[in-house]
Amino acid sequence: MRILLIDDEELGLKAISGFLAHQLGHDVTECRDSSEALKIYKSNPFPLVISDIRMPGINGIELSRYIKGLPESQFTDVVLITGYGNMDSAIQALRAGAYDFLLKPIDVEELASIVIRVEEHLSLLKENRDLKLHFEHEVHQATSEVREKYERIKSAYSKIVGIGNTGIFSEKMREIRELAEKLHHDRSLPVLIEGETGTGKEVVARMVHYGQGEVTTPFVSINCTAIPANLFETELFGYVEGAFTDAKKKGTMGKFELAQGGTIFLDELGDLPLEIQPKLLRVLEERAIYRVGGLKKIELDIRVICATNQNLLQKVKEGRFREDLFYRLNVAYIKVPPLRERKEAIAPLAQLFLSQYAEKKNRRFRFLHRDAVNILEEYPWPGNIRELQNTIERVVMLYDDIEIRPEHLRFLTDSTGDNHWNQWDTDVSETGMLEPGKFNLPPDKLDLKTLEEEIVQKALVKFNGNKTKTAQYLGLTRSALRSKLK
Repeated sequence: MRILLIDDEELGLKAISGFLAHQLGHDVTECRDSSEALKIYKSNPFPLVISDIRMPGINGIELSRYIKGLPESQFTDVVLITGYGNMDSAIQALRAGAYDFLLKPIDVEELASIVIRVEEHLSLLKENRDLKLHFEHEVHQATSEVREKYERIKSAYSKIVGIGNTGIFSEKMREIRELAEKLHHDRSLPVLIEGETGTGKEVVARMVHYGQGEVTTPFVSINCTAIPANLFETELFGYVEGAFTDAKKKGTMGKFELAQGGTIFLDELGDLPLEIQPKLLRVLEERAIYRVGGLKKIELDIRVICATNQNLLQKVKEGRFREDLFYRLNVAYIKVPPLRERKEAIAPLAQLFLSQYAEKKNRRFRFLHRDAVNILEEYPWPGNIRELQNTIERVVMLYDDIEIRPEHLRFLTDSTGDNHWNQWDTDVSETGMLEPGKFNLPPDKLDLKTLEEEIVQKALVKFNGNKTKTAQYLGLTRSALRSKLK
């Protein structure tokens, strides 16, 4: 791939150029001046432009904004280089149209990874363009191979922009998807999504935001249970220099500003502190915010989507949620039913998860035995889709077979209840805790890393995604929990 590299520091320029050319085999053109780089680019556009941000004359952010404003930059990605202490510049870079940014000192593995992602991204954009240009012709004359290719490209593009691999297997969810696509076209309407934990509320929120998968604007997610009450305002609205002790020089942007042009998703809205609720109401009515300690009004161009597993109307009656905020949010309402009310989706969802985890963990599993399907369909699934997904992952982790059979799911039908440790013949104390030295290991092998991941996931479900309570429960610090989640 042809790469235009701009850096006014000779040593850094040569080091990066040498790695790209000699180690990765790319055709690199070097520049030490932004003006010269623009002339070279205009004469023969490059697929990838890598530039330092801090340069005399035209800086990297201005260069990125100028290049991405050119018609010929449709198939050009810009990657900017910035220092660790200058993250605000990194955010400005993304807003100026940059594809990504690199932090100094340059990590060669990260550099190689970004170059590979750029190649895949540009290839996908070109294939997507070609399919659109010839769509009408392909509809009438395309072979099944071309149709499959179109679906593959569309699916791959969806994964890149954040929709992921979603299965719609019930009539109710098909209705929700249709409603989400209608709401996608009107960004002025706030959307309220209600449903039990694990039903897929964030998936529905992403359907509203991404539509058919051709949206590249930000989707900023906030879990209202994970932010301490005293930090909510700065987290949502940002702050200016000197707003409080230890505030950053120049201040910082909040989540609402980061979501400009896109969507802000407030998950677990029922846990939003009462003192923050009138401020959120004002934002919805005025479509503008003030940073904490600031006097400058910041106009917003965002869509607001909220989700909750609580009955907000009941909370309003109890005085634990503002009535005016509830009715302001309840303009476009989506109710996601629990999994037990859409039993027709259980088997296909289980099959979808089985295929994913069997490939990921290199197992032979391919099918669900009919009797196993009956067990899955009769189980009430209090944790909904998330619990079903964890169940299939657990079976794939513990066994290696062609099909999931009833004996693999005995922990679901155990008369003692939802005691997943029983499948390992564990002894449990009267308090329900596993006691050291009183449990048996599985007969074949134990994947300790996967087990640890599953324990963390189960704890997150137990506390509805609250990372502080999860960390306390597991005896970890919040930073240690964040590390494990990554």
